[in-house]
Amino acid sequence: MTSLVTLHKLLSNKNTPFIIAEMSGNHNQSLERALAIVDAAADAGAHAIKLQTYTADTITVEGAHTITDEGSLWKGRELYDLYKEAYTPWEWHKPIFEHAAKRGIIAFSSPFDLTAVDFLEELNVPLYKIASFENTDHILLKKVAATGKPVIMSTGVTSLGDIEESVAVLKAAGCKNLTLLKCTSTYPASPENTNINAIPHLAALFKCEVGLSDHTMGIGAAVAAVALGATVIEKHFTLRRADGGVDSAFSLEPHELQSLVIETERASLALGVPFIGVQEAEKGSLFFKRSLFAIKDINQGEPFTELNIASKRPYKGIPTKHFDSLLAKTARIAIKKGTPITWDLIH
Repeated sequence: MTSLVTLHKLLSNKNTPFIIAEMSGNHNQSLERALAIVDAAADAGAHAIKLQTYTADTITVEGAHTITDEGSLWKGRELYDLYKEAYTPWEWHKPIFEHAAKRGIIAFSSPFDLTAVDFLEELNVPLYKIASFENTDHILLKKVAATGKPVIMSTGVTSLGDIEESVAVLKAAGCKNLTLLKCTSTYPASPENTNINAIPHLAALFKCEVGLSDHTMGIGAAVAAVALGATVIEKHFTLRRADGGVDSAFSLEPHELQSLVIETERASLALGVPFIGVQEAEKGSLFFKRSLFAIKDINQGEPFTELNIASKRPYKGIPTKHFDSLLAKTARIAIKKGTPITWDLIH
């Protein structure tokens, strides 16, 4: 089974972060807009577009709950109505996936129940995403893992013990390629509660690829996550926040997604290797380091002093670390001002 990393390399021909544009409900119940979001994601350089596969009836029940949280963007909304507005009609999945393939980006989804997995298997999705709110649903985890396809799992609202259990369930049920995403399940999240320092900790504990499902505004947290080892970045994406929608307030716009792609790639490339020394690319710049020069004419036999030699560019003479030792020496021959002091000029 092809791994997520292999899929990414085949697509981009680069070993850079895998950038997922999460459409979620930002299509605003328009297939035309959904296809436009795919186009915008591809144009911005994203490597994948992700959907969410559920219906209001498969995820909740009418009258179950009305959101009252003061900090929620959805305060006052009933869950059933929210999901009815946000869900992606299942008959849209195929045209969206086909359009993504034409645009050269991967399309996949987060299933929220067993029927969604069966449906997505019919569409031959290349990988699966487990959302944070489903990451302890062992029934769903077993179903997804049994497909044998790569799995990305967000770790929001979950204890370390729960993550350990879920990873064990996934592996026992057939998951061979797992990526864990650090996630803070608040909408939006703040930089202060994002805690990306957990990313290398997740990588060390679970010996797998790690990344960030980022609900903060902007791209700063994502770029920093790459510096800490994140190889996958997921961000909600829309055409224009002003168009509204259930997730629009914390979604990136096309120019921001393009910046995310560019800056995370730069961050990844900048990591390099733990090398300290003069790099091949720097060798030409050695010329601009300092060395010792005559700063006035020096007669033959005249002592070197602080008044006639000094540290100057370029690096054509004796290194400046030898300055003190030269003060006890004399000039072997007459030296003109501007001449680099070399060992053959010293008596």
